[in-house]
Amino acid sequence: MQIAILTFDGFNELDSFVAAGILNRLRSRGWEAHIAAPTPEVRSMNGVVVQRQKPLEFAREADAVLIGSGIRTREVAADPEMLARIALDPARQLLGAQCSGTLLLARLGLIGGLPACTDLTSKPWVIEAGVEVIDAPFVAHGNVATAGGCLASPYLAAWVIARLAGQDAAREALHYVAPVGEKDSFVARAMAAIGPGLLAEA
Repeated sequence: MQIAILTFDGFNELDSFVAAGILNRLRSRGWEAHIAAPTPEVRSMNGVVVQRQKPLEFAREADAVLIGSGIRTREVAADPEMLARIALDPARQLLGAQCSGTLLLARLGLIGGLPACTDLTSKPWVIEAGVEVIDAPFVAHGNVATAGGCLASPYLAAWVIARLAGQDAAREALHYVAPVGEKDSFVARAMAAIGPGLLAEA
C-alpha cells in the first residue's frame, strides 16, 4: 500500500508525522506512507523544515491520501493551480482529512452534502464552503473520512489500516503507539470512534 500524506507550508506537525508514524508500522507488510508536498521543502507552523518524500502529484497514484491541516490551508484552498495538482478519486482511493484539511476536501468537491469533522478554528471556513460540521472527532462516509482535532490523527491512520489491512492490524498499530498503562483504553476509544465508519462498509 502506498499512502500520500499531503503536507503544505505552515503544516501542523502532529497531523502529518503522527499519521505517518502509525501507518509505517505496517512497513513489514509492504506499506509506505510518504510526506507529499508541492515544493521540495516545506516549513511547519512551528518552523520545522522537512524535505518531501514525494511530489504533490503522487496523490494521484496512492492507494490512500490523508490531508493534514496548517496555518496556510485557506491559501491553498483558494489557489486554483494548487488544487488542480491534487487529483483524487474516492471510487479508487481512501481519502481522509483532518482539521483545516477538511476545507481542501470540500473545495475539491469530495464532501458534498455529507456531514464532516474539523477543528474549532476551521469550523467557520468549512461551513462557509457549504459543509455541515458535526461535533465529533471522526466520521466516515464510504471511502471519505474527516477528523477534528490535532490528536485525532491516530483515528485517521487507524481507519486506513482497518479498511485496507483489517481491524486487528489497526488495533496492533494503535497499541504500539498508545501510552503505557493506557494501551487498552486508548485502543478501545480509537476503535469506537472509527467503528461506525467501518460498519458502513461491512
